[in-house]
Amino acid sequence: MGGTSLAYRVFARAATGLVPLAGLANPRIARSHESRRGTAERLIAWASASRDASRPLVWFHASSAGEGLQAESVLLRVRASHPDWQFVFTHYSPSAEPLARRLPVDFADYLPYDLPGEVDRVLDAMTPTSLVFAKLDLWPEWATRAARRGTSVALVAATVRPGSGRLRWPVRAALAPGYAAVAAAGAISRGDAERLAQLGVRPERIRVTGDARFDSVLDRVAAVRAEDPLIRLGNGAPTLVAGSTWPGDERVLLDAFARLHVHRPEARLILAPHEPTVAHLEPIERAAGRLGLPAAVRLSAAGGPVPFLLVDRVGVLATLYGAGSMAYVGGGFGRAGLHSVLEPAAWGLPVAFGPRWQESRDAGLLLEAGGGESLPAFGTEEAGEALHALWNDWIQDEARRSAQGRKARRVVEEGRGAADASAAMVEELVLRAT
Repeated sequence: MGGTSLAYRVFARAATGLVPLAGLANPRIARSHESRRGTAERLIAWASASRDASRPLVWFHASSAGEGLQAESVLLRVRASHPDWQFVFTHYSPSAEPLARRLPVDFADYLPYDLPGEVDRVLDAMTPTSLVFAKLDLWPEWATRAARRGTSVALVAATVRPGSGRLRWPVRAALAPGYAAVAAAGAISRGDAERLAQLGVRPERIRVTGDARFDSVLDRVAAVRAEDPLIRLGNGAPTLVAGSTWPGDERVLLDAFARLHVHRPEARLILAPHEPTVAHLEPIERAAGRLGLPAAVRLSAAGGPVPFLLVDRVGVLATLYGAGSMAYVGGGFGRAGLHSVLEPAAWGLPVAFGPRWQESRDAGLLLEAGGGESLPAFGTEEAGEALHALWNDWIQDEARRSAQGRKARRVVEEGRGAADASAAMVEELVLRAT
């Protein structure tokens, strides 16, 4: 089994050293770096105290919350079939922390950086039977060094954008040893399977299993209680839930809401920023005041439905979509990338989003099925007017809104089954090794 190149190791060491500097300009990076301090020691300590070498250990890793949902549905199915196995979950982004806390695993934490010394120490202590990466967050040192020890490396819900930088030289060459170490890969689509082979995964080890996130969101919706207080926040009036928004989205949303509020004072907005920090929330509140909108009430202070609810905590959005009559998903008016449209679709809501959706396969499926609407790439006022018109039409035309919601739900239901196929693939690897 080949290892990483000297060039990759030098680059990884240099990049890791620069993370604290990047954190000075980006609080999210700073928090991630700070949370990762001592994670190798914490993993080793858990292994020393709790690792039972007579039991298989399946280690799932996901970069952030979206990938975590893909890993979650597979993990839960494998665990249900094999409750005697041990399970560990790691992640890279702070956005995955709420998921990590609720998963029924033996241990959860951040993944240490992709540096040979830390990787070797942790793998020697943990002795995982299988190391499962979600989507494409595969790290070459972890993959190659795990495979060298006899750990089976897998990819679930793997997807590679046609224009991904990973497919270009020299990135592809640097990452190739990691992908060559993959023993089994479950691709979302046939095109993804072909691109995985280009990255270095052996073609005979790739199968098309679909996207496990479809199962994950359906499972989560089914688990929400009808009497959940978050669901009741949409009672009594048409409510748009806008999730994972960025400033570009929020300018358009507030403009549209101000237009709508003049003749639809009963309409409500639940706004959940992607990063609900004080520094993000306060400008939204000030902008709403300038536009003459009802004062924003933060979720932490809300006792029931209000005209304008501002979500100031993480981990609740998937449930909050259930309070909505319609949905907006953020990321399509900036460079962050469109966030997941599947959660609101699973609730049977029609979904609107900004013009930069082309890298989201799920958004394309919704548009094709008639369950989603993309806003035009205009300035804030023009886009705000377009969203206002759509929002008003959804309120006025219940038949259209309901029909689009059913089409959105159908898209998610048609993707069901990927988690079972992915879980079966992981089980095969583990059982083969034991």
